[in-house]
Amino acid sequence: MSDSNGPRALLTRIRGWLVVFVVCLVLSGATAFPLVTELRLVDEALDSWAAPLAELFPGLAEWITRVRGGVEAADAQAPYLLYGTDWLAFAHLVIAVAFYGVYRDPVRNIWVVEFGMIACAGIVPLALICGPIRDIHFWWSVIDMSFGVFGILPLLVVRRMIKRLEAATTAPEPAAVPA
Repeated sequence: MSDSNGPRALLTRIRGWLVVFVVCLVLSGATAFPLVTELRLVDEALDSWAAPLAELFPGLAEWITRVRGGVEAADAQAPYLLYGTDWLAFAHLVIAVAFYGVYRDPVRNIWVVEFGMIACAGIVPLALICGPIRDIHFWWSVIDMSFGVFGILPLLVVRRMIKRLEAATTAPEPAAVPA
């Protein structure tokens, strides 16, 4: 009978959480590549089959239309500006690769999880500072900040489990033997 809290079970749970986190990180990054197409599809959807959503949230529909226009104009007049979103996507993918070290050896590579937690926390001030500077609608900044909040939650769970794994696999110091 295996212990559901033993080191092997903890390692399995850590790896499961990491896989979910990395998949979300990769998907989040990969969506930055086809930005023009994505915005066109979302904007068209809000005018057709998703019209009830647009009616429920008219500000969202207006924002998507505005962003689509800006991104399409940048794509037509200055496509090199969109190169920045390519680098954003690349950064997501590189960070995702870093988590492979945690997958292989969580205790030794806990620093990657802590780095990820710091990055997630950094999203909030970045959105609050840069959002107004770039004329980003406040509620869009809230959505951006939610990535940091929802990103840090699984990392907190993983870090806690790694600490438990470390405690379970660290051999106790041998007792001192009187001379």
